[in-house]
Amino acid sequence: MRKLTFLLPILMTACVANEPPGGAPMALINAAGVQIGTVRAWQTTGGVTFRIVAEGLPHGVHGLHVHSVGRCDAPDFASAGPHWNPTAHKHGLNNPEGPHAGDLRNVNVAANGVLGETVTLSGASLTAPVGTPGALLDADGAALVIHADADDYVTDPSGKSGARIACAVLQPTPQVL
Repeated sequence: MRKLTFLLPILMTACVANEPPGGAPMALINAAGVQIGTVRAWQTTGGVTFRIVAEGLPHGVHGLHVHSVGRCDAPDFASAGPHWNPTAHKHGLNNPEGPHAGDLRNVNVAANGVLGETVTLSGASLTAPVGTPGALLDADGAALVIHADADDYVTDPSGKSGARIACAVLQPTPQVL
């Protein structure tokens, strides 16, 4: 037991060292308005990267999208608006008329309800001035939303991804890596 007590601070330090860069973690809340995790966002060359860490989510594959309004009013997160889509494309990473700018790949929640994934939204910018191509954060902000079901990557407007079950308001960060 003494060895474990001694090693625990070292292991915790190693975990922190592997955390992604970016601004302060943003709260990820569920439909009850309870924080279930965090989202960190940072500018990378060619896009914005998100690190999502959460627990208490339903097991399985879930759609993940950036929505056009920086509000996460529970229980249904309708306040987050539609998918971020400044170029007026159709929804879906596999849609020949798509995708929306806010379409991301599905994420997989483990059997124990834990989600720990890093995804990148290509072509987006947290730091670009409002009105420039790829500027994610305009006057009303943006939100990252996890949906109840998997996104089929084709069906417009939301890929049959179901209800919105978790939401985080996105905040800018100046870091570029």
